[in-house]
Amino acid sequence: MKEAIYSTRRVLLLSSSTIFGRGYLDHAEAEIRDFLGATARMLFVPFALHDHAGYATRTQARYARMGMEVESLHVSSDYQKAVANAEAIFIGGGNTFRLLKALYDLDLLAAIRARVEGGMPYIGTSAGSNVAGLTIRTTNDMPIVEPPSFNALGLVPFQINPHYVDADPDSTHMGETREERIVQFLEENETPVLGLREGAIARVEGHSVVIKGEAGARLFRRQHDPEEIAGNSEIGPLVLARPS
Repeated sequence: MKEAIYSTRRVLLLSSSTIFGRGYLDHAEAEIRDFLGATARMLFVPFALHDHAGYATRTQARYARMGMEVESLHVSSDYQKAVANAEAIFIGGGNTFRLLKALYDLDLLAAIRARVEGGMPYIGTSAGSNVAGLTIRTTNDMPIVEPPSFNALGLVPFQINPHYVDADPDSTHMGETREERIVQFLEENETPVLGLREGAIARVEGHSVVIKGEAGARLFRRQHDPEEIAGNSEIGPLVLARPS
């Protein structure tokens, strides 16, 4: 990753677009408004879901309530130009493998990465947060399609695990917990993993990474015990140094 991205990147990573008892993006509206400031137009990437048109309509209506105009990338006649001209980009949730495959198929990874390196605000939710990391190896999704690689946008030098769920001590389920699966990842990889609970948000600006939202996060690093991260905590020094 180029050093320039550290001082210019602005990335907002949501665990999910909806939490129990709230509407689409309701729990994150204040944070999104603050993050985007005076931005008036946004480019939406709907490729994590099969119904691009329906997803776009829902997202356009939601951002209209915030006073923002949203263009959906799926109707663009020139994807590269749409990314080049975007004021901000929002990549929605769905299936991470389908999303990443589309980004490869449409040759969009480098274009999006370059714009974020140049300071364009990036918002991801769920799958859109997964692809902001170095790879998608810590997604919860089934590989319903096969992208050319697990390598993703690399906007941040760590992994995201959205929808992170703590183990239920009273459960009779005998499969691995989410924590156990992430620990298995770290047995084979050096990259830190940030488990974002429902309602949690990671706000990345330059060298700063602050956990926002309502639920906190769980940070996993190789040869460290898992760490509980409360809201409004700065974790940049823990996750921004790339493994050697």
